[in-house]
Amino acid sequence: MPPSKTRSFSYRLLEWFDQHGRKDLPWQHNKTPYRVWISEIMLQQTQVTSVIAYYLNFMSYFPSLEALANASDDEVLKHWSGLGYYARARNLHKAAKTIQFELAGIFPCTLDELCALPGIGRSTAGAILSISMSQRAPILDGNVKRVLCRHQAIETWSGERETEKKLWLLADKLTPNERVDDYTQAIMDLGATLCSRSKPQCDDCPVQQDCLALKKGLQRSLPASKPKKAIPTRQVWLLYIEDKAQRILSEKRPATGIWGGLHSLPEESFDIPFEELKMTTEERFQITSTNYERLTPFVHVFSHYKLQIHPVYIEARIPEDRVSEPTSTKWLTKAELTQLGLPAPIKKFLTKDNPQQELTLE
Repeated sequence: MPPSKTRSFSYRLLEWFDQHGRKDLPWQHNKTPYRVWISEIMLQQTQVTSVIAYYLNFMSYFPSLEALANASDDEVLKHWSGLGYYARARNLHKAAKTIQFELAGIFPCTLDELCALPGIGRSTAGAILSISMSQRAPILDGNVKRVLCRHQAIETWSGERETEKKLWLLADKLTPNERVDDYTQAIMDLGATLCSRSKPQCDDCPVQQDCLALKKGLQRSLPASKPKKAIPTRQVWLLYIEDKAQRILSEKRPATGIWGGLHSLPEESFDIPFEELKMTTEERFQITSTNYERLTPFVHVFSHYKLQIHPVYIEARIPEDRVSEPTSTKWLTKAELTQLGLPAPIKKFLTKDNPQQELTLE
């Protein structure tokens, strides 16, 4: 074995991985491009511990690329519900259909081909290529950025163009030619465990000898945080409309925007005064109402804004002479509605025992 000071970054990292790395995650078994791809998309902006149960459930319903490509949008969104960032699911489904129906079911095996698919960027493509195909391809997810920013004491925010360019060059330089699948997993594991954001365990780190942040005492302040902006608050009326048969009016959301393509309760602009909401709702859904009751507001926090939701309970009657209602709506029992792909805060609102109970989601 060469002297410790001359051993490469990748050598030391792989040596650590052999002893301490995670090797029993669901997607680490039978590492096909499809299975790795699903895991990488789920792991974007979501921690491993949260993903495992969703991954196992998703794969039980969509065990193959063909199964996912042939599923309906509603089926895919239903089994993604709760993971958030629903554009990931929509892009996943689009990409599956592209591979299945335009590429004869053959999974792309080059960086450019993968990056041409919806929802796959350079880092995700690199992870698919290296982990499932053993191709040398660097990655630069959040964990890797943290490791590299600390190791090289990079003090600028990693989202800046020049900083990101520097990090990609560094990631490429450090990626070995051998055992690239293990190396990719190892550097992600290092960032997720020892080199965590809040409490880095530098004493146990395999690359501590030449970590510049550690030498400068900057390991707790790096990587630099994204410059903060004030998070705006938006408000919306949420309409809980129930008929005499205790069916609830559901509405499928537009394909784009927050909770795109999911079923939910209808919404109205908060610019409409409560006193005018009755007339607006009756005209929109061709109903008459016997009771309007404001429920306790609750808050859902997105990455870029807070949404304050003001629920309104509406007892509705459907006139016999009604001409039509929006095609995006359905009258469903609560049991039927909660089985669909619903936004997590809306599902929690619908299933809590006391509809007047305050609900705040962070």
